[in-house]
Amino acid sequence: MTETTNGDAAERSRPQGARRSWLGGLIAVAVVLAIVVGLGWAFLGTSGYWPGSSLTTAWETPGDSRAPEDGTHQAWIVDDTLVRTRHDAVTGFDAGTGKKVWEFVPPGRTEICAASTTADGAHVLIAYDENTRSAAEGCATVAALDLADGRELWRTALAPAGGDTADRVRALAVGSGLGVVLDATGKGAPAVRAVDLRTGSPRWTAAVQEGCTPDGTATAPREVLAVLACGEEMRLAAFDPADGRQLWITPLDARRGVAAGASVTFTATEPVVLRVDEGDRGVDAFLTFGPGGRPGARIQATGDGHGSIGSHVTVSDGRLFALTDGGKWGLLVAFDLTTGGRLWKEALGGAAYVVQGLHAQDGLVTAVKGSTRYGDSLYAYDAATGDEEEHRAFRDDAGSVDDLIPYKDRLIAVRSGSHVRPFTAFERW
Repeated sequence: MTETTNGDAAERSRPQGARRSWLGGLIAVAVVLAIVVGLGWAFLGTSGYWPGSSLTTAWETPGDSRAPEDGTHQAWIVDDTLVRTRHDAVTGFDAGTGKKVWEFVPPGRTEICAASTTADGAHVLIAYDENTRSAAEGCATVAALDLADGRELWRTALAPAGGDTADRVRALAVGSGLGVVLDATGKGAPAVRAVDLRTGSPRWTAAVQEGCTPDGTATAPREVLAVLACGEEMRLAAFDPADGRQLWITPLDARRGVAAGASVTFTATEPVVLRVDEGDRGVDAFLTFGPGGRPGARIQATGDGHGSIGSHVTVSDGRLFALTDGGKWGLLVAFDLTTGGRLWKEALGGAAYVVQGLHAQDGLVTAVKGSTRYGDSLYAYDAATGDEEEHRAFRDDAGSVDDLIPYKDRLIAVRSGSHVRPFTAFERW
């Protein structure tokens, strides 16, 4: 015989209406909690006050009230030091606190008119001279800086070729212990010269083909590269970093050629990726080159399905990532550098948003989506698939962002221009 307890009997004797009332109460509580959480997210999540999905300000550097909009702006990070350059100084900041730790000011009333876009270890090249913003023949002094402490290692008279700031930036490069300069001080066409980056002592002068003039330079792991204007056509050449011997030279476009005077800049050097813009009815694309200058894939700067690629472009892990104007929506697009094909795209908002700060590293692609009305957010995507990996709201205004530098468990925003804070460090909250 089965024994029946008093509790079981009481449960069986409880009216069905009471049990339904108890269950309905639980559902009502769950609905209220869901509404509260939803309202909390609606009001706090997008403003950076929701735990686990926010970014708060750890520190920020003072604003540059006197920095000209068209001045020279470069930024590097070396170990625990953040460095930025502008027209009147190169300044180092502690990456952990944002405090200024050193400053290099060029002598007299000279102005910094160019700086290498990358660093070789802790060393960079800068160029300065008086009245460089109005004198094309200026910018006649090249110097090497140690970014660990801001010391000037050496200086020499090697005027970077080119008239405006953009041209002079393309005339400086560092890598493999070399400083490379397109020198305009000699007679005739400018030369590609390499010096020891630590001492400034001459290493070699590259002999370019007759009738060719170097237009831009960059360093790759095993080559020194130069874009050349040869008669009516642009070409790409590579030189041995040991002695300056020319290794190869190739047209930018083997079928039709790229006209001399076209805008050609280095987007990456491993693999070699050039941004080429001939203007109306000409090449408007990213061109890739393999070993020995072998022509590779071509990625159109304007294409079906991805709109127009702007200035926010980066290369990582064999892919090119770009922020584009896709018509109604701003897009983040990934391309395969081997085939030139589009891998994935992600819509990042319409006209109410500004997308900026593109950065790719360690398998992640990050960008900042800003809006004066809806606030600023950070998005991170898997570089291979485009799957969203992170979405966080900035508690404070992120401002204009040129780049994002991961540093330990923080993200450091890099900015340029007048009346902006050069660096701001954000931490996840």
